[in-house]
Amino acid sequence: MPAADLLALRGFDAVSYFLPGGPTSGRAAYELSWRGRVWRFASAANREAFRRDPETYAPRLGGYDPVGMVEGRLVDADPLVFALIGERLYLFRDPERRALAGPDLAGRAEARWPDLRTLTEATAPD
Repeated sequence: MPAADLLALRGFDAVSYFLPGGPTSGRAAYELSWRGRVWRFASAANREAFRRDPETYAPRLGGYDPVGMVEGRLVDADPLVFALIGERLYLFRDPERRALAGPDLAGRAEARWPDLRTLTEATAPD
């Protein structure tokens, strides 16, 4: 079993966020390693969809909260508090921050991400 800090989305299936019914738990039988993390999926089909195009399904901003990003901080997010903005997945720390979701917030957070990303790369697993 992978270490908890290496399990992406706390084990939720990244592809399922884009399907009716929202996020579902992934299964160890359908794992895939990508960017130093273990990703779990609810089905082989979802795993294959992610394998073909991980950038489409993986959360933006390294999975950090966009509100924190705009404030210049890396803030951990809850994988069950999310928004699809412009067909991209963004995770938020709490419902109050999720209420601020929208294209403007996403754009400002994306603009800050390149500078803050360097903080994660210094400690990220290979």
